[in-house]
Amino acid sequence: MLKVLRTPDECFENLPGYDYEPHYTTITDYDGGEIRIHMIDEGPRDAEPIVLMHGNPTWSYIYRKMIPALLATGRRVIAVDLVGCGRSDKPAHKRDYNLVRHVDWMSKWLLANDLNNITLFCQDWGGTIGLHLVANYSERFDRVIAANTGLPTGTGGNRWLTVWLLVMRYMRRFPWKMAFKPTIKTPDFTEAELSAYVDAPFPSKEYQAGILQFPQLIAIHADNPGTPLNRVVWQKLKRFNKPFLTLFGDQDPVTKGKHRGLQKYIPGAKGQNHQIIAGGGHFIQEDKPEELLKYIIPFLDVK
Repeated sequence: MLKVLRTPDECFENLPGYDYEPHYTTITDYDGGEIRIHMIDEGPRDAEPIVLMHGNPTWSYIYRKMIPALLATGRRVIAVDLVGCGRSDKPAHKRDYNLVRHVDWMSKWLLANDLNNITLFCQDWGGTIGLHLVANYSERFDRVIAANTGLPTGTGGNRWLTVWLLVMRYMRRFPWKMAFKPTIKTPDFTEAELSAYVDAPFPSKEYQAGILQFPQLIAIHADNPGTPLNRVVWQKLKRFNKPFLTLFGDQDPVTKGKHRGLQKYIPGAKGQNHQIIAGGGHFIQEDKPEELLKYIIPFLDVK
């Protein structure tokens, strides 16, 4: 059974720009152990939900600048923390994490909350995992917005991504100063906000197994275990004809150009108001929240 770590609640007190009550769903891993998944859950419970899924190494805190405007639309707004991140439980060993498990955990979370008529906004791993949910439970999703994400199928990655995987294979701590802080493009990002990403969820290196393992799960090589899984999902997405919008940053080296495949192969992407957002880095929710909202909010009414 998994050894699971739980970040103490007091680590999340007094975070700048973040004043949301925690909500939890407990699911059962396929080995029989329980895992608690955290989400921000605001707005009317009977309203159509907007589900926000983050990437690595962030958590739902990354949506703090966007949630108020999304709530003003009258929707229910849910920002979920992937397992191993944020306020969600953290299996203790890197070997505990693989794509099958991530998809299984979030599928059980989705079904336990019985969400329907979903608008999904997903970035980075929130997209890779989230698009598995869209493919497998398409009847629950009304529309999708993909930002700086992709679904690789073992055909290789760009130079930046290839180097990133090699570097992270040997890391014992996440390289925040090298791989996170410099990628934030907004000049207003503070040390207190950085601490909300680093120190709040991960009070010691023992909590970081999940974010250290994520790079090894990126299926850019043919022999990656996630490659055949993503190929199956692509076949399903090629039949997804509900509205599908891409909003990518022009300063993101990780997913540069990946919007083209999403637009080309997913039927619901045809004719949508796709955008490349100037000045948006990989963590575009930090850099350009107002620009994202400018395109997200009108898209909520697209049928």
